[in-house]
Formats: sequence, C-alpha cells, structure tokens
Amino acid sequence: MSLTVACGMRLFWCRDGSMLQDWQPTLLGFLVPALLPIMTEIAIVCMGPRGHMVMYWEGWLSYGLSAGILVIALVWMLKLAIDGYRALQSVRNCERSQIGHYTCRILELELPYSAQVGFWNPELVVSRGLLQALDEPHLQAVLAHEAGHRHYRDTFWTFWLGCLRRLTAWLPESDRLWHDLLLLREIRADRWATQTVDPIVLAEALIQVAQAPQSLFSTVAAEFSLTLMGDRITTRIQALLTPAPPQTAHHPVQWLWFLVALFPLLIVPFHY
Repeated sequence: MSLTVACGMRLFWCRDGSMLQDWQPTLLGFLVPALLPIMTEIAIVCMGPRGHMVMYWEGWLSYGLSAGILVIALVWMLKLAIDGYRALQSVRNCERSQIGHYTCRILELELPYSAQVGFWNPELVVSRGLLQALDEPHLQAVLAHEAGHRHYRDTFWTFWLGCLRRLTAWLPESDRLWHDLLLLREIRADRWATQTVDPIVLAEALIQVAQAPQSLFSTVAAEFSLTLMGDRITTRIQALLTPAPPQTAHHPVQWLWFLVALFPLLIVPFHY
C-alpha cells in the first residue's frame, strides 16, 4: 500500500509540468513519496515480528525484509558519507589561496570549475582553469555565487537529499524532481550573489563556464556549473536578468503532507 501511494503521489505531483515556480511543492513532491516507504519499513521493525494488526501477513517475513532493507540503506548512506569525507580530505590537500575576500582551494584542473565541497562547513574549490578563463569581475561573480551556497548550507542539505534520491531512484519522476531541486538551489545562490555583483556579469560567467564538468564530488558539493546543460542555463540566465518575484507567503498547510509520510509511525502504538 505504501509503495502504491508513494508512486501515485509522485505522478499526482508532477502532472502539471514544471514545478519551478515555487520550491515548496517541488521539495514536498520529492520528499513525501520518498519517505513513505522508509517510514513504513521503520514502523514494521518497531512493531517486531510478533503481535496482531489488521493484515494477516505480519511475521518474520515482513520484519526480516524491512530490517534487511533498512540495514542496506544505512550501509549505503555510511558509504556515501565516507566517500564525501575522503573527497573533503583530498580537497584540503590542495593549495590554499586568498582571492579577494574568499579563501579558496586551488584544484589543478584545466577546465573551469568551482564548488563548495563538504558538509556543514564546506571548502571553496576553484580550478586553475577557472582562474585563467575569467577576468576579475567575472571571477568575483562566481565566488559570490559559491558564497550563496555556503550561506544556505546547500552542501549539507544536498547530501541528505542526495542519499534519499539514491535510495528511492526507482520512484516515478525522481530524476526530474532532483534536477528541479538542483536548479532551484542554483537560482537561489545566483540571487544571493546579485546582492553584491552585477547580474549581467554573473550571467556572462555562466555562459563562459558552460562547458565545465558536471560533477566531481557527488553529493557533497554545490557546484556552479552543475545545471549548465540544455535549457537549464537559459532558465538561470532568465532568472538573473528579470526582477526577482516577490516572496510568496509560505503556506504551513502544505507541510501537513508530511503526515502522510509519518502515518506508518503514527499507527505503531496500535500494534499489540
């Protein structure tokens, strides 16, 4: 039932096309269906292999299956965390340099590249190719964008969302929602940067580094060039060159959808 509901919710959420107008529906559409099967497995493990509920198939089979899936998920998340820690350590072995107001690690890479790499307190990484490709104003615009990622702790939240995405990649529309979230994250960092740099300069920098590698550090990085593909670079440039829309009022009622994901845990006390 939880798998059916999760798939149905994904299809319901994505039926109207792009959801880039508002980050709340996009985030909820990604999170709630992904969390529902996981919460169901946790609930089954909490109830144990004995006792009575409504259905007839409680027992060691469902308990063992759920426990096994959770163990595999935890091991996978631990592996991702270890990989992220190793990536951060490799970055910290790179040369440190002061560029304007920003302390950076210099990556010996010919292609233009910049990213925040890490978890809660990431390291700013720029490639030698980026330093050679951009003049001072455009380089400062890129670094201001990366400062936006640090301000919003994007690397920390991207790690956890990335783990959830890998565990639930089989759900409908997973890739689309994930890339929409990445694009919304980049647009937010772009708008943060425009508080201190000219948006036209930042847009020009986007175009100049459009051929940069898409990913070097998996889920522990917030990368300037991650969404520079297809029509997404056009979306970012349009967002930069048009006035930011007024802040939409947050609707707390939308977050009541989380009760759907938590429902399996809410019925645990009724197990006997």
